Amino acid sequence: MNARPQAWLQQAKDDFGVARLTRDNSYYPQACYFASQAAEKALKGLILELGAEPPHTHVLGELLKLLGQLGCELEALEALPLRSLSRLSVTSHYPLEATPPAELFDRADADQAIGTAEAVLNLVEALDQPL
Repeated sequence: MNARPQAWLQQAKDDFGVARLTRDNSYYPQACYFASQAAEKALKGLILELGAEPPHTHVLGELLKLLGQLGCELEALEALPLRSLSRLSVTSHYPLEATPPAELFDRADADQAIGTAEAVLNLVEALDQPL
């Protein structure tokens, strides 16, 4: 793995750590946001590893589509609830009308987001292992 994709994966791991830290301190929207960021950055690092530039998007489905075009096996990633994790990137970060994200998210939301992000990180790291 060259340095640039590795930097994206390291940042994904750092964001994942922040997601767990914020969840453990009851900042559930922030946990959801950083979990979505971790998954996004891991997928973008994989796109870089495969020789392409990742698009400027927070939509994980778009990243999966590009990975498929690059020949990546997607079955395990497609089985994850990535669509809901993509939605968390925005809804956990900005108020919805007069309702702050803190009133919209709970521990279960954060746990689900973190579980999905962890699965993405594990799958991306497994794809990078030599056979």
